[in-house]
Amino acid sequence: MASYELIPFQRFDDVNIITAIEQQSSLLNVGFWVKDPNGLIEWPAVQKTPSKADFLWQDTCFELFIGIRDQDEYLEINLSPAQLWQCYGFEEYRYPECIPPQKSQGAELIELKRTHYGMSATLDIAQFLATNKVSIQQVFVGISAVLKTTRGEQFYALQHSSPHADFHNKRDWLHQI
Repeated sequence: MASYELIPFQRFDDVNIITAIEQQSSLLNVGFWVKDPNGLIEWPAVQKTPSKADFLWQDTCFELFIGIRDQDEYLEINLSPAQLWQCYGFEEYRYPECIPPQKSQGAELIELKRTHYGMSATLDIAQFLATNKVSIQQVFVGISAVLKTTRGEQFYALQHSSPHADFHNKRDWLHQI
C-alpha cells in the first residue's frame, strides 16, 4: 500500500489530506484521511445508496485519474463523500471536450463510503485494462481532491506542475502500480 500527502495548489494550511492506494488484481482500494480541525470543509449530504451523478467536482469531491504508460487514453473517476460517483473516459488530454465529459464503463464501483476520517472506495478497472489490452503494471494514477470550504475552493493533488490547477496533467500522476 502506498500513501501520499496531497498538496494544495495554493497555500492552505488549514486542511491536510493523506491518501492511500492499494492494488489487488484489477481492484484499486483508495482511502482519503482528511484533517480539518476548524471545520472549514463543506461536506455534501450523504445519499442512502451509492449511485452515479455528473458535475460532482462542483462540490467537495475526490478524484482518481487512471492512465496507461505511453498511451493517451485515460479515465477520470469522481468520488463524492455524498456516496455519488462517476467515471469518464478521455481519448487524450481533455478530449473529447464536452461537459459533462464522455461517460465510460472502464471502472466498476465495488464500494464507496463516507467514513469518520474522510472516505474510502474500491474500484475494479478490469474493463479499462481489457479494452486497452494492457496489464495492471502499465497503469499509473493521479490522485486529487476538490474541496469546497468556507474560505473558497481548494485544489489538492500529488503535485502541481501547471501554472493553474490541472488534474488532467499526466506529469502529476505519480502513483505507479
